[in-house]
Amino acid sequence: MPAPVVILEKRGLVGLITLNRPDALNALSTRVMDELTAHIRTCEADEQIGCMVLTGTGRAFAAGADIKEMADKGYADALLEDFITRNWEEATRCRKPIIAAVNGLALGGGCELAMMCDFILCSEAARFGQPEVKVGVMPGAGGTQRLSRSIGKSKAMEMCLTGRMMDAAEAERCGLVSRIVPAEGLVEEALRVATQIAELSRPIIYMTKEAVNRSFEVPLSEGVRFERRLAHTTFALEDHKEGAAAFAARRKPVYKHR
Repeated sequence: MPAPVVILEKRGLVGLITLNRPDALNALSTRVMDELTAHIRTCEADEQIGCMVLTGTGRAFAAGADIKEMADKGYADALLEDFITRNWEEATRCRKPIIAAVNGLALGGGCELAMMCDFILCSEAARFGQPEVKVGVMPGAGGTQRLSRSIGKSKAMEMCLTGRMMDAAEAERCGLVSRIVPAEGLVEEALRVATQIAELSRPIIYMTKEAVNRSFEVPLSEGVRFERRLAHTTFALEDHKEGAAAFAARRKPVYKHR
């Protein structure tokens, strides 16, 4: 039996998902994306898991889509198989947060996959880019859209039109990544943060994630109204009362996710 190209490990309250094609710099083949989709769905359905971490083995998070697999694909092939849409976007659909731990190259589809996650932690060795233009294609998994929203039109346009890579320091300055973490402790730090999130009230986490994502879709006034309604909703939760009681008693809250 061939080795899995995506590995799922349960680390306490966290699902650790690792892209495992180091010899191909974790290129995102159909098999990789099918397995990744399945593992995300497994974590989403597991009541014991409250957060996920996505990372890659070796020198790359993911160096892009599998070019060899795409080389003979025609327009009709891409259209009829619903290329990308069919099995690339599960990270954008799940309610549980996903942290990308980028330990090296995150190029093309790899950069797009990292941006599908809720936030990115990276090592000093991380490099981000959308080099599709260099091989006669363009970003197709959200690169022109999410990159623009993350770092602004000018930088995103330059990167998409030239294929220039962005190092970790620039990515942090631009807001593409949340923090830079020493490479040797990157995954452990991501797991620590994910555990911190997983220990909180799950309904509150779901609503907070939904509200932040909503801010990219609607005008400010509508976003604030949406946030206000969700905030009002939290007052009906047992976890809200537990959080307030724990704060008053100066103890750690014990959430029931109700």
